[in-house]
Formats: sequence, C-alpha cells, structure tokens
Amino acid sequence: MTGANGFSVSGYGPQRPVWARLFARDSLARRLDWPILLAAIALSLIGAALVYSATRNRTELNQGDPYYFLVRHLLNSGIGFALMIGTVWLGHRTLRTAVPILYGISVFLILLVLTPLGATINGSHAWIKLPGGFSLQPSEFVKITIILGMAMLLAARVDAGDKPYPDHRTVLQSLGLATVPILIVLLMPDLGSVMVMVIIVLGILLASGASNRWVFGLMGTGAVGAITVWQLGILDEYQINRFAAFANPELDPAGVGYNTNQARIAIGSGGLFGTGLGKGSQTTGQFVPEQQTDFVFTVAGEELGFLGAGLILLLLGVVLWRACRIARETTELYGTIVAAGIIAWFAFQSFENVGMTLGIMPVAGLPLPFVSYGGSSMFAVWVAVGLLQSIRVQRPMSA
Repeated sequence: MTGANGFSVSGYGPQRPVWARLFARDSLARRLDWPILLAAIALSLIGAALVYSATRNRTELNQGDPYYFLVRHLLNSGIGFALMIGTVWLGHRTLRTAVPILYGISVFLILLVLTPLGATINGSHAWIKLPGGFSLQPSEFVKITIILGMAMLLAARVDAGDKPYPDHRTVLQSLGLATVPILIVLLMPDLGSVMVMVIIVLGILLASGASNRWVFGLMGTGAVGAITVWQLGILDEYQINRFAAFANPELDPAGVGYNTNQARIAIGSGGLFGTGLGKGSQTTGQFVPEQQTDFVFTVAGEELGFLGAGLILLLLGVVLWRACRIARETTELYGTIVAAGIIAWFAFQSFENVGMTLGIMPVAGLPLPFVSYGGSSMFAVWVAVGLLQSIRVQRPMSA
C-alpha cells in the first residue's frame, strides 16, 4: 500500500525502484531531449581526440605537454556542460526577464575588446586576455543575447494574445537591438562572427512570422552593407586576401591560399577509413595551420576518413533535427524563436567551417560547434543546448 507521495505506508521505502522514478513521465530526465544531449557529448569527445592528435607534437604551443590541449578541451567541455545544467535549471523563461542585464553585459564586453584590454589572436582582434593564460571571445556570447533579446521583443505581444504576429514597429525595435552589437563586432573586425549574427537575425525573422518584406529588405541591406564595408576599407588586409583566395584558389598557393590548399590535401588523403588517429602525415607534419581550432575538420578527414568525418556531420545533423522538432512542438512563439535562432547559428557555422576546409566557402575563422578547441565557443554552444532543453522541458506534457 502506498501513500500519495509514492512511498509505501508500511515504511519499507519507495514502491518503485530509483531508475523507474528517475524516468517517470513527469520527471526532468524523461523530458530532456536525449538525442541532442548525447550527440553534443559525442561531438565534444570526438573533438577532444582530434584536438589531441593535432597538438600533441606542437611543442611550440603545448608548452612541452602533449596532453595540454586535450585536458583544457575536456575542461572546457565540462564547464560548458555545467553551464547547460544551470541554463536548464534557470529556464529560458527566467532568462527572458534578465535579457536587459545580459544584453548590457555582452555589449560592455565587446566594447572592452576595442580598448587596450583587447588582444589579437590569429589575426582577429576579438579577444580579451585574462589572467592565467586564458582568453575570452565576447562575440560568442553576443550570439546568445541577440537571440534572447530579439525573441523577447518579437514574441511579447504575440504570446500575450494581443497580436497574431509581430508588427512593423516591433520588428524595427528588434533589428535595432541586434544592430548595435553587430556594428561593434564589425569594428574589431570579426567578420566571421558578423556573418553568423546576420544569419541568426534572418532565421529569427523567418520564424517570428514577421512580414517577408523585412527578410528581403534585410538581405538587400546586407548586400549594400557588404559593398560599403569593402569600399570604405574597414576590413583588414588579411580578410580581403581570404576572399581573394576563395575567388581564385590558385592565387598565391604558398601564401594566402596555403591554408585551404593544405586542408584539401589533408582531407583528400584520408580516403574512406582514414590513416588512423595520430597517423596522418599532414597533421603530424603540421602542414595545416590552426588545426585544433578553425581547421579541426581536416584532422577528421585525414585520420578518420570519410566515415569518421561523415559521423561528425551526422551528429551535427541530429542536433539540428532535434532542435527543429523542439521549435515546432513548443506552444509559445518565444520558445520557437529562440530555437530557430540557435538552429540558424549552428547550421551556418557548421556549414561555413566544413565548407572552408573543402574550398567551397571563404576562410572566416569560425570554430566547428562542440568539436573545435576554444573555451568561449564551447561555453556558448552548451548554453544554447541548455536553452533548447529548457524549451522542451517546460512545454506542456500533451505537446
């Protein structure tokens, strides 16, 4: 005989075993999206193996410790996982009320990059140096605040039942909110992050139900803006050279085109099954620059082959598929917009990262989500996973 709380009246403890109560229909564990969680964990672990292979012989980087980057990558993943748990615990609806504070902090941090506290790493002046040899890339967290901020504005009156879809004034306000940090990041200049943010904004507008005229107008404005940036010389020379090398792969193969040429050689040499982890000649010979960060996919292509690289793409596809399902099943526009912004972010950044290693996209200095080495990126993508899990956990049980 049991009481209302599920414990036996006779005092012998729970009627159901612990595992059964943990995965009961109304439990948190049961309501989590496990495919997303397991796929993200698998990507982080695969990334750890690739980062180790790419850096174990780089004595000029690893301070003589072959496990230096491996340990830090696993530590970053662990911290990111903890941030995901914290995000689920707080909930996306609670974070909705904190958007003004989060937005102010993120804008303040990217402004710090433009001060003497900012640092240049790999040609991009987008970092803040911290004590202990750590660094912070604030633009990674700006992606999250843009998503939350635009979702808060666009969904406010719709979720309240006042409007069937966002009106023009609301759309204009949300675009103004996103424009401020995007312009600051452009001044760094961090063109790769700007590209991702623009795609996020487009994805959010499409999901919000706003008039398609805003989407087409934004695309036209983006094209005009790109031409203006080019003509005004805002971009650094190395960024212009990257686009030139993309347009003409044979341009300066030993200079500006070196990265992409070596990346294609590394991926092409892997074949179907790869050369084996730690046995790739391009990786061990250190012919591909920045293999632990921007070009980590080349390690997978060479050492794990087509099957291993395909597994990474499959796992990223699982994350995107489940995120699309979460966006579709939530009953509030706010949750739909947040999920859509994350989908646009992950999809474009993954496509750009893999595409630049294959020569079908220009080099833009963007990490591969969950896989590339980098604390700021790892923390941001895990917070995004936490937002997706929160949207799923807090949906009605009948959904």
